[in-house]
Amino acid sequence: MNWFEAAFLGLIQGLTEFLPISSSAHLRIVGELLPNAQDPGAAFTAITQLGTETAVIVFFWRDIVRIIGAWGKALAGKIPHSDPDAKMGWLIIVGSIPIAILGLLLEDYIDSNFRSLWIVATTLVVFGLFLALADHYGKQQPRPGQAHRQARRRLWPGPGHGLDSWRFAFRRYDHRRPAHGIHP
Repeated sequence: MNWFEAAFLGLIQGLTEFLPISSSAHLRIVGELLPNAQDPGAAFTAITQLGTETAVIVFFWRDIVRIIGAWGKALAGKIPHSDPDAKMGWLIIVGSIPIAILGLLLEDYIDSNFRSLWIVATTLVVFGLFLALADHYGKQQPRPGQAHRQARRRLWPGPGHGLDSWRFAFRRYDHRRPAHGIHP
């Protein structure tokens, strides 16, 4: 991969990350359409997402600090556990567990089998259908007395995102694997 292709893929990452589509899958597909026609690799994909994570942290810095503070105070018993920010802290933690588990369990497949264009395309179609169903059914208002369902629905974005991101989660550097680097 040359510098131009790397910059172009970085632009694709930046343009697709905040849309309800998989930016990682689009990097994989667009990488095959470039002149070198190769997979940019899980390491490159992870590196490009650092910019996204930085943008999210900068944009939501005040909220992040407020949520962490409330969560810590609730843990120490200084504020009630029912505080909305403390609850959000717990929901973020619980919602992050599935992606961590999937990443650790499937690490050996992330760089190889799961980067197959067939798997990427199938995953895009399946999750596109899930998004369409969620959009359709999410517009319906819950009936009175169904508050317990609302609580369960709040926990699904974490596992859902974990399933969507399983191909690229928690890649650790391993000297035995060939590196997908950028070459001038």
